[in-house]
Amino acid sequence: MLTDKIKFYFDRSRGTYGTFRLKADLGEEDGLQVSRRRIARLMDSANLRVRCKRKFRTTTQSRHSSPVAENLLDRDFQACAPNQKWVTDITYLPCTDGWLYLATVMDLYSRKIVGWAMRERLETVLVTEALQMALRRRRPGPGLLHHSDRGSQYASAAYRHALHGLQAVQSMSRKGDCWDNSVQESFFSTLKTELALSRARRNRAQTRTEVFEWIEVFYNRQRRHSSLGYRSPVAFEEQAPIPN
Repeated sequence: MLTDKIKFYFDRSRGTYGTFRLKADLGEEDGLQVSRRRIARLMDSANLRVRCKRKFRTTTQSRHSSPVAENLLDRDFQACAPNQKWVTDITYLPCTDGWLYLATVMDLYSRKIVGWAMRERLETVLVTEALQMALRRRRPGPGLLHHSDRGSQYASAAYRHALHGLQAVQSMSRKGDCWDNSVQESFFSTLKTELALSRARRNRAQTRTEVFEWIEVFYNRQRRHSSLGYRSPVAFEEQAPIPN
């Protein structure tokens, strides 16, 4: 039954897929060509309502004396090959036993999360761990453009040293302008919406597991992106495999 298939893909997306993505799922996974109008009608009959994203909020600690970089990215969020442009940011996740901080590194070519880390404290080691994961997985060459906000973690000597060793070019958002890193902000908004993380419902250990599974299993490998022709980051990158 078509409604059952729609409900399956809708539930798999944690209630976030609208008619565009559901149409892509039905076509690619079931070979069904169904109009968006019909999908919308069946969703309405089944009382399937898409969750809305929350507004951007920031964890940036920009009151520091460390040097800041120029905004070289300048809101150009397109890349024509892997490892040309990475963006990174930090967000907080409320848990029943305290805060959990998440740092991620995204490759703008495919919107894939190539590095991430979670810790109980907002410290520089959080962002360096996310960067090190990205380096192990991607092995970028010299000239990578690395963009972040002006937070003290990204402006720290330790982080700047790591980027220098990578021969990366550092770029930072303008002060107080979340739109300069809106792709990462949107990612965090999507994560919190789809995992219902706007309030504390699980402890840190449970939240770690859930976020890990969402990033590695669902977001990178299954979640369809409109900017990628409704393909997942992994499926998109399969067009141009990254050399080992």
